[in-house]
Amino acid sequence: MNKAELVNDVAERMNESKMKAEEAVNAVFDAISHALKNGSDVRLPNFGVFDVKDTAARVARNPQTKQEVMVPAGKKARFKPGKALKELLN
Repeated sequence: MNKAELVNDVAERMNESKMKAEEAVNAVFDAISHALKNGSDVRLPNFGVFDVKDTAARVARNPQTKQEVMVPAGKKARFKPGKALKELLN
């Protein structure tokens, strides 16, 4: 499902226009992004948790040239599904 399909689905479920549904979807994405940027976890009961994990600096290898490249430390967003979502999928 891409964003347009998500907006269509939300519009149908809300019985609203696609424009209002897109505003709602964008607001949720912005809220999650903002919280993660500020270092907060986003906990959605029965769905899961979005959080930020620090990654260590490491040495990688360019597969074409076989040359070693230093990858700096950084952060990455991750999602851990909640119990209810896991049960739904299984």
